[in-house]
Amino acid sequence: MEDIKTLWHNYKNNNDSQAKALLIEEYIRLVKFIAGRLYISYGSNIEYDDLVSYGIFGLIDAIEKFDLNKQVKFETYAQIRIRGAIIDSLRSLDWVPRSIRQKSKKIEEAYSSLENKLGRSATDVEVSEALDISVKELQEILLNTASFNVISLEEVIFEVGLIGNTAEEQLTEDLICRRETYNNLKDTIVQLPERERQVISLYYYNNLTYKEIGKVLDISESRVSQLHSKAISRLKSKLTSNSPN
Repeated sequence: MEDIKTLWHNYKNNNDSQAKALLIEEYIRLVKFIAGRLYISYGSNIEYDDLVSYGIFGLIDAIEKFDLNKQVKFETYAQIRIRGAIIDSLRSLDWVPRSIRQKSKKIEEAYSSLENKLGRSATDVEVSEALDISVKELQEILLNTASFNVISLEEVIFEVGLIGNTAEEQLTEDLICRRETYNNLKDTIVQLPERERQVISLYYYNNLTYKEIGKVLDISESRVSQLHSKAISRLKSKLTSNSPN
């Protein structure tokens, strides 16, 4: 701990480039962790090493901008910057096929329309009827759009000024700009159907993989993916409809 404090002191007060390099080495584990989590979600679309390289830019940015006088853990601040850098890079690549985006958008709109009308969570049958497709086709679409939904939810979170997956008291002052929307997200998660809420909780807050979640809930990985995708579609529709302009 003292060594880390010394490195921070040398870099921030003396602009010591060697100290900066050692700090990058010390915290590269954060990049690998976040890249690994995202890779599990859509590894078929991007290389793990690419995610790490995008994340390193975020880590460097975090080290350069971190204020030692703030009462915030560097790890918390850095994860926000790392995740944001990866999301920005993926967005610029535009790697998601237009057909996937269109299908995801239609499902999101169906959830939004139905749940506003019904005042509760829409069922698979209701959504499939609204889209004029079978329940089986809906589930297949949810599987196909799962990886896109994971990253697109995080895009929405950053666009409305939220910080994903951190406790409210850990949010840094300069990044809290949509408290109302943040609270709305928490309320929406609570209102999710039980299975979807469990998947969101285990994935984002307990950092479990789809395989691990499947074992906990005694369901298949593909079912976990479907539930995750459905939950995110609901959350996205709520966030985008309630986000400030």
